[in-house]
Amino acid sequence: MPVITTSVTTDLAPADVLRILTDFGPGRAEAFPNVDQSTLIVHEVGDTWADVTEGNKLGWERERYEWDAQAGTITAVTTDSNLWAAGSRWDYRLTPAGTGTEVQVRLERHAKGLLGHLVGAMIPLLGERTVRSGITRALSAH
Repeated sequence: MPVITTSVTTDLAPADVLRILTDFGPGRAEAFPNVDQSTLIVHEVGDTWADVTEGNKLGWERERYEWDAQAGTITAVTTDSNLWAAGSRWDYRLTPAGTGTEVQVRLERHAKGLLGHLVGAMIPLLGERTVRSGITRALSAH
């Protein structure tokens, strides 16, 4: 079960970071490098939650997003995937940092199948840099 934690600091306010990370519109595939438009399916969206499938040709996952603007938290728990078992998750904590925000990210993966185990083995080697780069790209795209 690979787990990585990393953080990114941005000049954006926490409310802006929350808005970007929970924007499931057509621009999501452009902002997030690991999301292809062909896999992005928004099943349902509420005021503080979303049920979304996203990914790319290698791997996809259906996730239940929940967020709390007051607490500065976002969670995305995997409910189905070709690579990851249910319960895999992303946790974001948005903390004010001067005039911007520190975005703390925790990624926990439970591999499913041979390909999931192979990709999961790469997470300790490349995951932190890949996650940090993806978040930075998404935040700078707005």
